[in-house]
Amino acid sequence: MPGIGTIVNAAAVIAGGCVGLCLKRGLKQRYQDTIMQAIGLVVLFLGIAGALEKMFTVSGGTVASSGSMLAVVSLVLGAVTGEFLDIERRLEQFGDWLRVRLHSERDPMFVEGFVTTSLTICVGAMAVVGALEDGIGGDPSMLFTKAILDCVIVMVFAAGYGKGAICSFIPVALFQGTVTVLARVIEPLLTVPMIDAMSMVGSMLIFCVGVNIMFPVKIKVANMLPALVFAVLYVGLGF
Repeated sequence: MPGIGTIVNAAAVIAGGCVGLCLKRGLKQRYQDTIMQAIGLVVLFLGIAGALEKMFTVSGGTVASSGSMLAVVSLVLGAVTGEFLDIERRLEQFGDWLRVRLHSERDPMFVEGFVTTSLTICVGAMAVVGALEDGIGGDPSMLFTKAILDCVIVMVFAAGYGKGAICSFIPVALFQGTVTVLARVIEPLLTVPMIDAMSMVGSMLIFCVGVNIMFPVKIKVANMLPALVFAVLYVGLGF
């Protein structure tokens, strides 16, 4: 049944988040702080590994790099577009709305946990390709694999951030569900190089999420999300 992959993925996010929330309640603050540092480190290296995998190729014993101009163009245009649309603020407003509805007004990390976790598990090629395979051929295997990964990731995030991390199942369900429904329209338009470009830029955004966790800076990662679209257009237009 098309859509089962997204349903399982969303359920895995909730399950992992609930386990993480139980762990958080039994942890002292110093343990929570250390967990947050570990989360940041893992997210940084996930982003680095994903980006380098698409940027570097080994041929004939030599290493060649590509995609630098793609990254510059897509990220700059994406950042300008996202800043104009103010995606970050809208995502935070939705997080605030959820916090009120869940009676978690006293939780200072709810919104940050929601936004950070959502960006980490939604930005990536697996979400798009898995949803396309589920929608076109009824093959949810990639989303099942993603569900396992997301379950672990959200469990750790919930142990550090709390309830907000669990609510990341909402954007996962909306995004992947939409791609699944529109799969037959989207699939003919996407080529392998387009997906690779989107994956590379998505990995760079994941790296930025890790920077936000690890260091006292604030990169507006959500405002850079349109870069994924510009990456696809860049390749599609033959640059």
